Amino acid sequence: MPCCGFLCQYETNKLVRIQSVRLGSLKWILNAAILLFICIMLLWNRNYQQFDLVVSSVTTKVKGVAQTQLPGVGDVVWDVVDYSGPSQDKNSFFVVTNIIVTKNQKQGKCPEVPSKGRLCRTDKDCERGGWDQHSHGIKTGSCLKFDIGRKTCEVSAWCPVETKTTPPRPALLAAAENFTVLIKNNIKFPAFNFIRRNILPEMTDAYLRSCQGKHDSLCPIFRLGDLVQEAGEKFSQMAIEGGVIGILIKWDCNLDWLMHRCLPNYSFRRLDEKESNKTLYPGLNFRYAKYSTVNAVEERTLYKAFGIRFDVMVFGQAGKFSFIQLIIYIGSTLSYYALTTMMIDWLIGTRCYSADVGQNYSETKVESVQDKQKCILCVSYVDENNIRLVKRSQKKSLQDIKPMSVQPHKDTGHLRAVLCLLQPSVSVDHNAQPPLDHKPDPIPKPCRPAWCKCDRCTPSSLPQEELCCRCSDGACITSSPLFEQLVLHRSLLEAVLLYRDPLSAPAGRGQTTALRHCAYSQYISWRFGVPPKDRYPAIPSCCVWRVRREYPSPDGQYSGLRPAMMASMQDCANGEL
Repeated sequence: MPCCGFLCQYETNKLVRIQSVRLGSLKWILNAAILLFICIMLLWNRNYQQFDLVVSSVTTKVKGVAQTQLPGVGDVVWDVVDYSGPSQDKNSFFVVTNIIVTKNQKQGKCPEVPSKGRLCRTDKDCERGGWDQHSHGIKTGSCLKFDIGRKTCEVSAWCPVETKTTPPRPALLAAAENFTVLIKNNIKFPAFNFIRRNILPEMTDAYLRSCQGKHDSLCPIFRLGDLVQEAGEKFSQMAIEGGVIGILIKWDCNLDWLMHRCLPNYSFRRLDEKESNKTLYPGLNFRYAKYSTVNAVEERTLYKAFGIRFDVMVFGQAGKFSFIQLIIYIGSTLSYYALTTMMIDWLIGTRCYSADVGQNYSETKVESVQDKQKCILCVSYVDENNIRLVKRSQKKSLQDIKPMSVQPHKDTGHLRAVLCLLQPSVSVDHNAQPPLDHKPDPIPKPCRPAWCKCDRCTPSSLPQEELCCRCSDGACITSSPLFEQLVLHRSLLEAVLLYRDPLSAPAGRGQTTALRHCAYSQYISWRFGVPPKDRYPAIPSCCVWRVRREYPSPDGQYSGLRPAMMASMQDCANGEL
């Protein structure tokens, strides 16, 4: 069964090979540089591996004891239960560094703390049952004297209310700088079923008792002052109002057998706004209370604790060799070699390289193709000294189409030389006019078409063949002696054919097709010289039929004007147009 259609076709790109030592050396240098870059990035980013993200859990244990002098309380010893806050959040821990104490609070009625909007003059200024976000209790409707010059609304609350708002300076628990924390981090990479913890198997109890993270990058025990210092802060200043420090644990694991490595990397940074004067609510604080019963009356001591919260954040990935990932990376990097072609093409196209080589390379590599709907024909009249460019029409006679543009004639001069060699006494005038007294063609003429100006054209059914040798009435170019010598002279045509193919047999009487096509080519060379690029010469009807009468087709069939858009100009000149 014969193969048909695009299923049995294969297409590939056409290459242009330039023999040049400089360009060849430059190509291999660029290719080597690209290959080196690809290999470096392959090893640096481990693009030959399959990766999986870490899954982790964190637990912490803070240790340390401090003694402080609290106003109105006296010496107080703080252990881990006191300074760690009421609860531990997931992946974080809190350490109290400063505190405001309000002692002996009882349920009762007392004046509110004076502040903007809370002062009053009479009971009418205090709405019974009212409260706001900053109130310590519910208003009773009475206006009481708070001190000598101010009166505030009475509230039902834990009395006396908290009056101090700014934390002590320096911080009361500045000794927390020497506390230590043990961070236990368990990780897993599910894709590889790999499990590890930051307390490595080779670490002993004696090692953990003596190591510190500041001096040993793998030690999981850190001094709090060192954590804050590594984050670029000063512990004594941060302890006053508190803040948030981030402990970042990065796992970048290589699980390949030859390059196996999976160790934690610790880094630290402050996560909250550190400049108090630029924030409305600086630092970090919370309140808690300790309750007691005195004489059957419940009392409490209110603590406003300022401190530092340490958030432990774990991230990372593990990689293991994957043949599929390696193939994908190689395939994605093959496009980089196009940079070599782009750079060399740019170099050839600029003045940095030989202009002749660049022109030759461009003409060889780039092939211009015109759309069939935009076929441009060249027309040369014997009574004009230029070439007209016209667009072919399927309805309008070629003789009547207005030109798109007019270009000068480019004469190669080779026909002048040939004619001078054959007839030295003949002086060739490229634009010679036919003699007015030339004898008419003895062959009977058909009815003259309306578009004919020389009275020798033949009617045609195709508009693109309706072209005369003149744009105004006058003698036909076929009546010129030059037409006989340059176009119809058999000896000259045989010489041209032999020049094109020196080993071919001389054209015999039966090989009129080759002679006819050669006559067309001679006319094009004579009247058009070098036609404009991608433009197709049109031969007048009188000239076509004069050549056909001189070198007729055996079967009387002719192809007519058929400009091939994919053919080069020389192909058009050598074929029958």
